[in-house]
Amino acid sequence: MYRVLTVAREYGSGGGHIAKMLADRLHWKLLDNALLIRIAEAARVDPQLARQFDEKVDSWVHRVSRRSLWHGAPAGVATVTDSDFFDAETMAALATSLIREAHQQGNCVIVGRGAQCVLQNQPDTFHAFVYAPLAQRVRRIRERVPGAAKPEELIAPTDQARTDYSRLYFGADRFNRHLYDLMISSAHGEEQTAAVIEAALRGTA
Repeated sequence: MYRVLTVAREYGSGGGHIAKMLADRLHWKLLDNALLIRIAEAARVDPQLARQFDEKVDSWVHRVSRRSLWHGAPAGVATVTDSDFFDAETMAALATSLIREAHQQGNCVIVGRGAQCVLQNQPDTFHAFVYAPLAQRVRRIRERVPGAAKPEELIAPTDQARTDYSRLYFGADRFNRHLYDLMISSAHGEEQTAAVIEAALRGTA
């Protein structure tokens, strides 16, 4: 019996909306923006600052500087008390911790943040990956991101950032099919895609 669903997605594939549909269908908690808010609360930083580092990787220069700054600090420290020290690495550490906590509670849909890697060995967790044709991704971004004059220019860097995130923090290629129970195109509509994922999760597909 599955009690947790992770949804990884291409940018513009509608994966976030599909995850919300599934959370509503299953009557489970959705951890997408809510996860970001919980991370901001744990780190005691503004949610907008947390959003800047969400599923991102710090520059090489920053990582070297950070290691020098925290040299000799206790290993595994993930909390901060000053927004000046908040960065992508801290964000990723807190996200991983909260994803594990959410898994223990169960009945939740977790979007992105490497959850498919964090919970890879949990038999009660179903992992889905949502992708879509480029033209549909551009259309969705144009509709859902106000002021995106050239949405096609947002796709490659956003996807690359998420790929770098998985590689750096989990040593995984997020496009590796072996990370997922189901990889599905949303080309036929978000409702239908959500229905297929739900059926697969419930074992009725």
